[in-house]
Amino acid sequence: MGAMDIAQRTGAVQEQRFGLRLSPALIQSVKMMEMPIADLRLRIDEELEKNAALELVRDRGTVSLSKGGGVDDGTAADQHRAFIEEGLVRRETLQEHLLRQLHLRRLPDAVREAGELIVQNLSPDGFNQTPLDELLPGRPEDAVGQALRVVRRLEPQGCAVDNYLQSIEFQAELRYGAKNARKIMLLLPYFDDYKRKKLRPLMRKMGWRTAELHELFGMLKTLAPFPGRHFASDQGNVSETRFVVPDVRVLRREDEFTIRINNEEIPVLGIAPFFLKGSVEASGAARDFMSENVKEARWFINALNRRNQTVFRVARAIVHFQRGFFLRGPKYLAPLTQKTVAVELGMHETTVSRAAKGKYMETDWGLFEIRYFFTNSVGTGVPTGTNKLFSRTGVKERILEIVANEKGPLSDVQIVKLLNAQGIRIARRSVTKYRAELDIGSSFER
Repeated sequence: MGAMDIAQRTGAVQEQRFGLRLSPALIQSVKMMEMPIADLRLRIDEELEKNAALELVRDRGTVSLSKGGGVDDGTAADQHRAFIEEGLVRRETLQEHLLRQLHLRRLPDAVREAGELIVQNLSPDGFNQTPLDELLPGRPEDAVGQALRVVRRLEPQGCAVDNYLQSIEFQAELRYGAKNARKIMLLLPYFDDYKRKKLRPLMRKMGWRTAELHELFGMLKTLAPFPGRHFASDQGNVSETRFVVPDVRVLRREDEFTIRINNEEIPVLGIAPFFLKGSVEASGAARDFMSENVKEARWFINALNRRNQTVFRVARAIVHFQRGFFLRGPKYLAPLTQKTVAVELGMHETTVSRAAKGKYMETDWGLFEIRYFFTNSVGTGVPTGTNKLFSRTGVKERILEIVANEKGPLSDVQIVKLLNAQGIRIARRSVTKYRAELDIGSSFER
């Protein structure tokens, strides 16, 4: 191959790479698409400070107008603000986050009540404060034990233990198995040595290979020693925690649904008339400056509108595909992939992923991250003339329902038969796996 051919190939590759390079404006648009509403509000405030041509027309989150068009005496504004704070902006504490998950499970009353008390007893770190024998005196040991196992498996995992060592050990065993958990706990005191890359003494002491040490320390880094701190404020006060702001609300009236984007948190933006006029009438550097700012302001407003329209379209598609869930609850969550929604809407799958990332939907059944509605199918419909598929979440809900209503302990084989009768074909080993994930004991344990 000659020098000329090499140069031509190099130029073609460089040209191709240049063509795939994203412009700064496009990168900013992608980032806005991914932002949940709380982060988006901060981004809007930053742009208002940076671009003088961008104007705040009305802040719907803080201003209320009377029916006559003027500002009222403050009563309506207070009511409006209270509505926003109570209905749209929710302070989700560690306790609220865990209780919401706990209440989605079908548990015996004694187990649920014990679980609620255990959750309310957690410290800002996620650990037990009052010893459980003092907190739950006289309650059945099996109910307390089951409640404890359920709470510890909720997200964030590893709460309801006495200290960080127990939390790490529980998380490690749950995620990586008992054998790896034992090794991880042995390595825990040597984590500083690992960070300083002093592995040789450790290898000699443990008799493990370098690759295995790196793998185990990699597992250790994924564990949270204080799982509740993600929710606590800087002062360690659980009552003042992160905001969970729904981007979308789904309102039901009989069998019809209304989808609303949470516009209360997004101000109305416009372009300052002074800059619009100056971009046409001014001359020289002043005109260039004003024109550039007007151009950027228009781009920002359009990107904001595209973001909201895309989130709305994705939410509308979810309501369409998951109608059973919105009518009857989590048990009827259907299999749904982001690719299916993307094809339905005529957009790229990555756009759907960005529109769903970190955003929440408020429903009659609770507050859910939009990604919750994307779930793979489990098994296939039995040969009864239907090709209906069932989601993993829906099947687990049905297993919970079967166990809750059993008159005597049912084996996994019997549960499989009952699921088959409901049109779900599933292997026994899958039922065993889901039962373990739901912290339901075997028929002998029940």
